[in-house]
Amino acid sequence: MKEGDSVAVRNPYEKIKENLDALVGRRVRLKANKGRKKILEADGVLEETYPRVFVITLNEDGTAFRRVSYTYADLLTRTIELSVYESNGKPSKVRCQLFST
Repeated sequence: MKEGDSVAVRNPYEKIKENLDALVGRRVRLKANKGRKKILEADGVLEETYPRVFVITLNEDGTAFRRVSYTYADLLTRTIELSVYESNGKPSKVRCQLFST
């Protein structure tokens, strides 16, 4: 690279947001580390993405719904794991790939 050449450096959170934007409205499986050996596992729908957070509506007992929000850093640091349900009904993990090859 020559001096003066510019390189577009992308924020890794922007890439994660773009990936999640494509999944809005899809059914997901959430696994969240809540600390002190407490883990939340629940199904829900990826409702919205915002510049810094995304929102999932959880269906906890079939009748009650709860909205939770997480940051893109939570996915990057693996504090939470998201799996998207495919058409065959099986979940597949959402991977955080920072650099495409």
